[in-house]
Amino acid sequence: MKHKFSLVEFSVDHPRLIVSIAIIITIAFLTQFAKLKTDTNPKNMLPANSDVRVWNDEVEKTFGLYEDMIVVGVVNEAGVLNKGTLGKISRITDEAFRIKGVAARDVASFPTITNVTAAAGVLKVAPLMTQVPKSDEETAVLRRDLFDNPLYINRIISKDGKTTAIYIPLEKGANGKEIADRLKDIVNKEGGPEKYYVAGDPVARDTFGAEMFKLMAIFAPIAGAVMLLVRYLMFRDIFLSVTLMMDAMITVIWSMGLLIALGFPIHIMSSMAPVFLMAIATDSIHIFNEFYFRYKDKKDKRAAIIETMHAVGRPVRFTALATAVGFGVLLFMNIVPVKIFGGLVAFGTVILRVLSFSFIPAMFTFVKAEKMEEASKDEDITSSKTSQFLKRLAGYGADKPKATVIVGLVFVIIAVMGISRIVVNNNMVEWFKPNSEIRKADTVINSSLGGTSLAYIVATSGEDEYIKTPEAMRHIEGLQKHLEKLSVVGKTSSVVDYVKRINLVLHDNDPKYDIVPDAKGAIGQYLFLFGMSAKPSDLDNVIDNQSRKANVWVQLKTWDVDAMRQVIKAADDYTKTHPSRLELKPAGIAYFNLVWNDEVLWDMLKGFIIALLVIFVILAFNFHSVKWAIVGYIPLLFTILLIYGVVGFAGKDFDMPISVLSCLSLGMAVDFAIHFISRFKGRLAEARAEGKTFDNALLKEALLWTAARPGKGIMRNAVLFASAFSVMLFAPLTPYITVGAFIVSMMILSAVFTMIYLPALIVLWRGWLFKKEA
Repeated sequence: MKHKFSLVEFSVDHPRLIVSIAIIITIAFLTQFAKLKTDTNPKNMLPANSDVRVWNDEVEKTFGLYEDMIVVGVVNEAGVLNKGTLGKISRITDEAFRIKGVAARDVASFPTITNVTAAAGVLKVAPLMTQVPKSDEETAVLRRDLFDNPLYINRIISKDGKTTAIYIPLEKGANGKEIADRLKDIVNKEGGPEKYYVAGDPVARDTFGAEMFKLMAIFAPIAGAVMLLVRYLMFRDIFLSVTLMMDAMITVIWSMGLLIALGFPIHIMSSMAPVFLMAIATDSIHIFNEFYFRYKDKKDKRAAIIETMHAVGRPVRFTALATAVGFGVLLFMNIVPVKIFGGLVAFGTVILRVLSFSFIPAMFTFVKAEKMEEASKDEDITSSKTSQFLKRLAGYGADKPKATVIVGLVFVIIAVMGISRIVVNNNMVEWFKPNSEIRKADTVINSSLGGTSLAYIVATSGEDEYIKTPEAMRHIEGLQKHLEKLSVVGKTSSVVDYVKRINLVLHDNDPKYDIVPDAKGAIGQYLFLFGMSAKPSDLDNVIDNQSRKANVWVQLKTWDVDAMRQVIKAADDYTKTHPSRLELKPAGIAYFNLVWNDEVLWDMLKGFIIALLVIFVILAFNFHSVKWAIVGYIPLLFTILLIYGVVGFAGKDFDMPISVLSCLSLGMAVDFAIHFISRFKGRLAEARAEGKTFDNALLKEALLWTAARPGKGIMRNAVLFASAFSVMLFAPLTPYITVGAFIVSMMILSAVFTMIYLPALIVLWRGWLFKKEA
């Protein structure tokens, strides 16, 4: 009879060949890293043909808008309208013009913003501050011009006169962080009593991207070093500790190398893949754990390796399958970076398992017998303190199953209450710590001026020149007033504001003319006169060439996506109560963030739910039983409910990091259940083969053995996993802190719950689970 090929036996018999092949493939993938490209723009999270991207591009083209805007806030507690501060504002504006990537022609600040006045019935359009005031009288004139013009209040000057802003639009493709750093260098040279703040979506986005890659470069090696140290403390064998580390690093290099070779850029999500893969690689600890037990009994290296892989092979394969499926379902989502992330981690998980059955057994052969002998001394469940502790945990669940389950149900009820408080939200500014420069800048500017988050409401008619009608103008004016009632809206502006301003100044600033004219002809004439003298962008930004569309600028005081949701609802409510021939539609970066938030996070949630269903099928297939699949599934659901419950009670938004944690929690909770139940059923099968009678005593003995021996591998896995991610608690970015805190607690809790609740459920349902034996 022909001997069936075994990868494990082949690897044990040809270790040098296996290691050489692994090294050659690793070097091949390493050569691809020179082609690495990054993409941290959330805009590219959605396909180029997505509705929101196509619409935003159309709006930007129609109204001559810029995709990105940086805001430089200047604060002087004594007031910014003095010769010294105004001189600095002028110099900063001039310097900003020279920065590569800045759309200099449309920078808005005191020296460049358009001022509309009139003299002897003649309209005058000129920059607000053509030169820095040289006297108190000139400063007084500037003050009057500023505070007499509603267009400026809360946009270019705060109501108390202590804060002003310089709005700096960026050319397409410009790097927000690089320009922000250049601006910081410029303002830092000025000195004096003023404080300067640089904010805006491109600053937060590109700074986060740069910091993210920097942190990955720092934390991945640190996490690896921590894992290496913890492994050494577990096994007291540096060679095998390095072997497990090599297993993880080879997988990371192969996975990232393939991604780069296929031409994909590294996105925000895919940048987290290396840490995830290093963490998933800790599942190999079950092989190490069992090997030392087997070697202690056999004293034969080859036999111990083969028996180890025979004992843990099935659960290791199926935990890998469950984890790969958990991430692999993301390949069927709509968001490209989500697909890439899911495929990347799924591929890496498969590679990890291939290496577990080849590279790791091969490396075992190089370990000296005396090293194994020394390391295996502690692998005795009768003397190991860890094993005895785990037996006590399992014993509690087995001895008091009803009480254990009741306590669990109470936790579930509390968790569901917490889940009901969860809010789906993404706010990239809040991904920085409260004391960070970006958070401080955003807070100061939002509290003093209209806000750094920009949205548009585009009013569209079905005929040319309709926007110039008094009816259309008054409808837009009413919309602005309605939106400004929202606490999240700091400022709105539109073509209506220009028309009203012109009407006012041409009537000697008589307040009764601060209205929309009654005649379409007058409105058209005002806009023609204004367009002849103003910068092209002044009108282009708010009305199209055919006067079929008008653009209402909406400045928001927060980047929370719920703020944009409120704006859309308010616009819809206004349309219902004020029927018009104008159709209102949102646009802009704030609107994009809302759509991106909903599509990405709900896509992840959809994938998570599909993975839950598929993993249940995998459990049923692995255990050859729906009953045992249900038992293994309960700790998984319990862990997930508790995690989300804590998220809700902590007031933490359900954002991208939390959604990614969902996939990871799914894979690891299943991992523990598969190992525990598989080894428990195997222990029972061995006992029955020895002729032992199935009874409560045998059931409990098998449960306690499982907790003490394979359970030690589960606990080691959890501790190793948690120790690696604990380094993220010291990160400057809150998503990393969130991921670190949740994974540390999740892994320890998952392992403990597995030790307690699986024995409790098995004892409680023994009549149902063991009908044949009974």
